[in-house]
Amino acid sequence: MLETVHQVPDLLARISSALESSPHISRGKIRVESGASGELRLHGKVQTFFEKQMAQETIRGLVGTQSIENLVEVTW
Repeated sequence: MLETVHQVPDLLARISSALESSPHISRGKIRVESGASGELRLHGKVQTFFEKQMAQETIRGLVGTQSIENLVEVTW
């Protein structure tokens, strides 16, 4: 259990870096949190459903089978 706790900040840093460098997502629009049971939650506001989906797909490869809850809002 302790290994997982120590790995979370590193994972969150890698996820944030991947989101910031993605050409498909507006910079600074999405943030990620880790829940108590290890799931990840995406928060923020974007202008298209494509951006919302790309945020999730951008981090899917980094987290493997870990649960991703996409709470990003699409605002027109």
